[in-house]
Order: sequence, then C-alpha cells, then structure tokens
Amino acid sequence: MRHELQMGEWVITSDNSAAIGEKPHDVVAASDKITAKFAARVALLEQWAAGSDPEAMLLHNFSGEIQWNRYVEGIHELFAEIGIEAPKIVGSSETNMETMQSGLAVTMLGRRREEINSESLQWFIYGMPLVGKEVLEKREQIADMKKIYEALREGLAAQIWPVGSKGIAKEAEHLFGRKISMADEVDLEVSGGPASCVLIGVRPEQIESLKPHFGQYVFPLEMEAPR
Repeated sequence: MRHELQMGEWVITSDNSAAIGEKPHDVVAASDKITAKFAARVALLEQWAAGSDPEAMLLHNFSGEIQWNRYVEGIHELFAEIGIEAPKIVGSSETNMETMQSGLAVTMLGRRREEINSESLQWFIYGMPLVGKEVLEKREQIADMKKIYEALREGLAAQIWPVGSKGIAKEAEHLFGRKISMADEVDLEVSGGPASCVLIGVRPEQIESLKPHFGQYVFPLEMEAPR
C-alpha cells in the first residue's frame, strides 16, 4: 500500500516487507539483499513521484542483527545501479527477540525540488505488474530504475506514479479521479508488487521517444471520458 507524507517542502515515503527473505518460515524465499533492494525501490519511486530526492534514509530491521549488513548492501546496490549516491542510512535492528519470519521497512526523507503539473500529459504503463516469485523470475519485465531516473532528468518523463499492491486500475483511479481502460497486454487489476511497473506522464512531443528509451514494456493508458 502506498504511504506518503508531505510537510511543506519535505516528503516522507516508506515501504515495508514481511515474510520475504532467508528465514525458514518466510512465505517467499529471496535473498535479504534483494528484499531490501525492492523495499528501497518503492520508497525511492514515491520520492520521485512527489518531485523530490531523498536526503536521509531510515532502515527498520525486524529480522535480526546479521541481516542489517545484507539489507544495507541491497539498498546500496539499488543506488549504484541507478548511478547516484545513496543517502546515509540509519535505523535499528530487533536483537532482543528471535523472529520466525523476516521483516523490514525503509523510510526516505527528501525535499521537493519542483511542483509537478499533470495537465496535458499523456500516460503510459512502463513494466509489467508482478508480485512474489514473479519478481524474481521475470526480472526483464520490471521497470528499470536507471531508465526512469534518466527519463525524469532529461525531461522525457514529466511525472511518474509507482503501482503498488492494489494494481494499475486503482492507482490510476486515485491519480486521475476516473477509471481507465486499455487493450489486453496488461492486467489492470493484479498487484504491482514492489512497484514492478509505473505510470509515466509524458508531454505529447516526447511520445515518439518512449519506446526507444524504455523498450518493449510500454503501453498506453486509455481514459474513460469524464461524466
């Protein structure tokens, strides 16, 4: 579920993960590094969606002391792949009680760099909605963070909006205030998991550059007419 708090120029975003990791009772088996990387991915995308960049990061580790360094490594890997420096990470670990399943949360604090005007944009889906094991098995279908970052900085994308567990249709309805429809290429109702896909708002003159930049997993959104 998407959580974001805006306080003046400050933007606070957060994502959590439970029962995903390396513990025997976890529902989804994944490396601790990958688990933290995807939690940080969601929080970072929400920062970009709000027109801000993170300046500080909190890691809440409920898994145990040994997981801390693995989680930090995964977060640093995310930022390294994008080609930007990670903010300093602070936080705490649960060391008093042994937990049966993995759990962590990543919170980012950033300052808004610009106001975003959504008017006159045409919207597209980038990436496929994936959840659970699909995220590990179909990585080529996941929206690439570096490509998103470059598109925002170069002006190809005017705005983005990450898709979470409620799916594309719900996120789009929240963003636009009306329903969307499209062809059969993408399921609009299924979970987008750890923001495996995003909505991208593009100015009309930039549309022809979308496919060359993002590749094959770009699909237009069709809006229902306002009532």
